[in-house]
Amino acid sequence: MNIVKEQTICLTGHRPKSLPWGYDENRESCLRFKEEVRKVFVGAIEFGITTFLTGMAEGFDMIGAEILLELRKRHNIKVIAVVPCVGQELKWKPDQQKRYKNILKRCDDVIILSDHYTPTCMNDRNKYMVDHSSICIACWNGKPSGTGNTVRFAKQNGNRVRVINPENFR
Repeated sequence: MNIVKEQTICLTGHRPKSLPWGYDENRESCLRFKEEVRKVFVGAIEFGITTFLTGMAEGFDMIGAEILLELRKRHNIKVIAVVPCVGQELKWKPDQQKRYKNILKRCDDVIILSDHYTPTCMNDRNKYMVDHSSICIACWNGKPSGTGNTVRFAKQNGNRVRVINPENFR
């Protein structure tokens, strides 16, 4: 699939353990967060963004992917999963594994960067997404983390960055 960098956004964000609602996405705080994310995505689409890259980790990556797949019903966008390695989901809870596989089936494309886990595969995934996009939308609380590293890399790469702090939705 041809990715036009100037029309592409990548998503990066926290895992459930770093989100105020954890795995309970039916909590009011998460529902308000999802509504804000939806508004940001719609604004990006209206701005001319046509492609969204998600790293498909638990937490924000999958939340974002599901919102985008819903928006795709009304907007001409592509949702591309950028998977760091085969089996990324194998240590997750069964319900999260099922959710992951359901999202992957519905994506327009799935790019798998490694056929096995390596110590750098998550960072490699993040760098791939930043290198192939012009904007980074980050669900980040500002603390040192893999998400923080991706935000820093995106800024160094010249990408515009939009941070949505999940702590603001407590």
